[in-house]
Amino acid sequence: MAGPVRSEDTTPRDDAIRLLARREYARAELRDRLAAKSHAPEAVEACLDALVEQGLQSDVRFAESFLRSRVARGQGPVRIRAELSRRGVDDATARGAFDEAGGEVDWFELAATTLARRFSGPGQEPRERARRERFLAGRGFDFDQLRHAMNHAWDDA
Repeated sequence: MAGPVRSEDTTPRDDAIRLLARREYARAELRDRLAAKSHAPEAVEACLDALVEQGLQSDVRFAESFLRSRVARGQGPVRIRAELSRRGVDDATARGAFDEAGGEVDWFELAATTLARRFSGPGQEPRERARRERFLAGRGFDFDQLRHAMNHAWDDA
């Protein structure tokens, strides 16, 4: 009876396909994961080149998917850009993903909606308002988006 496959018995491609079957990965993330499984750096790079060539791995696709998932969580553009960078996506690819989503995402409205979901009102005390501003800043919204949200989040209420 065959047991579980051990990582020393698998190729970088086997491990990469297994990872990509679950979700999209940026090339740098995939490189790190495969290196952690003790695959040779040259074999990892060759594998990644082949996966890109075959359309199985794409930083563009990863960035677009990542951006959509973070918008759904109510995160702002500052945080999303930082996360993409941290995951090894270059600025041009990240900018392309933002341009692609540009018509679909109203960052000002997203900030207001996110704030209204979390807090029932703007707060009476300066300390309460500052707490709401820190919340939005932590979510990755810039100053203009934060101001808009503080002024319009509860317009419908």
